[in-house]
Amino acid sequence: MFDYDILLLAGMLALAGCFSGFLAGLLGVGGGIVVVPVLFHVLGAFDVQFDLRMHIAIGTSLGSIVPTSIISLRSHHRRGAVDWGLLKQWAPWIAVGVVIGSVLASIAKGATLTLIFAVMALVIASYLAFARSDYHLAKSLPVAPWRQAICIAIGGFSAMMGIGGGSFTVPTLTLCSYPIRRAVGTASAVGLIIAVPGAISFVVTGWGLAGLPETSLGYVNMLAVAMLVPGSLICAPLGARVAHTVPGGILRKFFALFLLATSMRMFYSLA
Repeated sequence: MFDYDILLLAGMLALAGCFSGFLAGLLGVGGGIVVVPVLFHVLGAFDVQFDLRMHIAIGTSLGSIVPTSIISLRSHHRRGAVDWGLLKQWAPWIAVGVVIGSVLASIAKGATLTLIFAVMALVIASYLAFARSDYHLAKSLPVAPWRQAICIAIGGFSAMMGIGGGSFTVPTLTLCSYPIRRAVGTASAVGLIIAVPGAISFVVTGWGLAGLPETSLGYVNMLAVAMLVPGSLICAPLGARVAHTVPGGILRKFFALFLLATSMRMFYSLA
């Protein structure tokens, strides 16, 4: 591969980092929903075997989410948009879900993880495109045992997709009549709860495997993390500021189209 090809791929990762950071701050959806498909195709360009691509993309995405979540969380905390009381109730069960999801991901085939990502991306795109902002499924947040089950599901699916959890946390909270801005801010903290144990799990489960790219710690590629993080750190506070000043309806529709295209591309890769 020529040097300009490597430079182009590095630029793609840097742009993906900027876009993911902005979305993490703006919608609380977690930048992994952008990073994972980009990494998946970049790894294919470097001829990494198919069965490893999705595992590396997910693990690396979780690794890059850690610093992004910290910056996004600080930005939302300054605006009083993080519900720390809710997090104390949800965090342990989300962490349990992350462990379960990470273990399942480590034993799943790459095609299975790709299918899970494609299906869930389609579900999230449909929600963003068609859900009414004034529609509420319940008047209050769920109580036990539904609360624990929902938290485990959020943590498990997020770990298996390499996303920060906001893609599931924000819809769950808003459907339960929770204020959208507070949901986005709280989701930034959920992303950190998911990313730290998730990244560690992917380091451990992928440690020493043959066929991993250079600079990889297990399934987490540190070179890719280094390319993703700077733009993400710069753009996450920008997204958080925009979230508190500009209506997000048009941006939600745009992001839904992006997710639809991403989902279709992932389905195509399985054909």
